[in-house]
Amino acid sequence: MYENAKMAKSLNEQSFEETLKELEDILERLENSQVSLDDMVKSYERAKECLRLCRKKLGDAELKIKKIDASGGMEDFGTEK
Repeated sequence: MYENAKMAKSLNEQSFEETLKELEDILERLENSQVSLDDMVKSYERAKECLRLCRKKLGDAELKIKKIDASGGMEDFGTEK
């Protein structure tokens, strides 16, 4: 059975980087080791959760950047001399 402290940690408590690293670790483990079917299914479910959260966090970041650009915040900063 796959017992990992990261799996016990709520995804909402993890940073984007931690979640992405966990996703990479799960994929590597699935590719490079023999895993029972039950563990494979659990790992797949966790990987899907990680992927969903990473996409959400990237989407949220993109929205924030668009709002900053729309308000002129970044353009004003870049043109100051």
